Amino acid sequence: MRYILPLLLLATVLAAQTAEHHDHGVSASDIGEVRFPTTCAGAAAKSVERGVALLHSFWYSEAERSFRRAIETDEQCAMAYWGLAMSQYYPLWPMQVSPERLRIGSEAIAAARNVTAGSARERAYVDALAVFYEQPGGTSVHDRAVKYEDAMAALSARYPDDDEAAIFYALALNGAALPTDKTYARQKHAAAILNRLLPAHPHHPGIIHYLIHSNDTPELAPLALDAARAYAKIAPAVPHALHMPSHIFTRLGLWEESIASNLAAAKAARERHEVDEQLHAMDYLEYAYLQLGRFSDAKRIIDEMHALQSQQNADTKVTFAVAAIPARYALERHDWRTAAALTPPTGGNPRTAALTQFAIGIGAARSGDVAAAKRAEDALSGYVESLARDGDDLWRSQVAAQQMAVAGWRLFAEGHRDEAVAQMRRAAEEEDRSIKPAVTPGALLPARELLADMLLEMTRAGEALAEYKAVLAVAPHRRNAMAGQTKAQR
Repeated sequence: MRYILPLLLLATVLAAQTAEHHDHGVSASDIGEVRFPTTCAGAAAKSVERGVALLHSFWYSEAERSFRRAIETDEQCAMAYWGLAMSQYYPLWPMQVSPERLRIGSEAIAAARNVTAGSARERAYVDALAVFYEQPGGTSVHDRAVKYEDAMAALSARYPDDDEAAIFYALALNGAALPTDKTYARQKHAAAILNRLLPAHPHHPGIIHYLIHSNDTPELAPLALDAARAYAKIAPAVPHALHMPSHIFTRLGLWEESIASNLAAAKAARERHEVDEQLHAMDYLEYAYLQLGRFSDAKRIIDEMHALQSQQNADTKVTFAVAAIPARYALERHDWRTAAALTPPTGGNPRTAALTQFAIGIGAARSGDVAAAKRAEDALSGYVESLARDGDDLWRSQVAAQQMAVAGWRLFAEGHRDEAVAQMRRAAEEEDRSIKPAVTPGALLPARELLADMLLEMTRAGEALAEYKAVLAVAPHRRNAMAGQTKAQR
């Protein structure tokens, strides 16, 4: 029992720190229908089942509280410790697993293994998750995710009648998907599993949620439209469930539906003091408003963002939105001087600092300030190197495309037009190679759209038209691409 007491002490501390948010008054009927049988005592079993439902909607903070309540009720509940460890790993969110969350998850797995009660199935769940946590220090999150995927494949095969094992396996497939795999093999495998289970569990939050994630690509998005329109009804109390449908609405250019989804998500997150979810929804709102030319609404989002407290949270979802929202507002309106005048970041996360430097660089280059554009270009090069050292291929590729685009427009401003076009083509190809991170509704300005703009300025309308059409093929109803297409056709 040596692991259980420290965990309970930590639970007490956490409860004291988060008492104002405790439980949020959310009823079981508002988070979806999940059946997750365990050998835990009655009240603990219910807390575990509730925690699993919350896990399936990525409400990790609330899930963690539910699992900790189960531990307090039944110290021999192995699945409560498993759930606590699960609530530290965010497989589809854009941040690394912090040392603190790795520590909590590892301690929870150790405690679960120290419990003498429980079934063989429960021990199998613990052992599968242990594969993620019990890797040598320095093991990348992706390598951990791949090993966990393999363990969940084995667990699901061992217990073919356990639908929850199959659902968590589908999530593990998505978590291990490579950002450069444009065959979407893992996502398609996950979707096949989930579609097989959906008729038996039409109100399961995880099935619907993971179907959206499995199809969150330009090619596959139409396959998830029904799931997108169902998820908010299945888990109406969960901010992320209200927001998540907008991933598909954005992919398909359904701006009004995206706005409705994210207004509801932002409101629910605000009421529950979930700043990360609120800002995440606000970034998607900003994007949708700008695509409809609703600039006063887009400006209101910026004002609301500035009024929020707790923006210094290191969570990538927070820092991304805080950087992206003002950058989008300037760039999407082609207000180059405002973009160039954004405050350069000092330190911070290279994934999100790059957003501001990209906006500054494009704004400066298109305003004729070559020196400022070169400074932003150099800063982006440094971020690319940093991300490469960290082995973060997804974000390295994203930032590399941004750096190339700034370099392209800097060359254009210097009068090196053929070199500029060649550089912009490289930027577009780099961006095309990588899957869009789930944290963003889309690039601040797509590299291929920037290429099309450059060609149009050079009166190469036929080439520009082809590029605008390519943008609209993967981002339907993008306002600037449609406007450029119209100009190119004149």
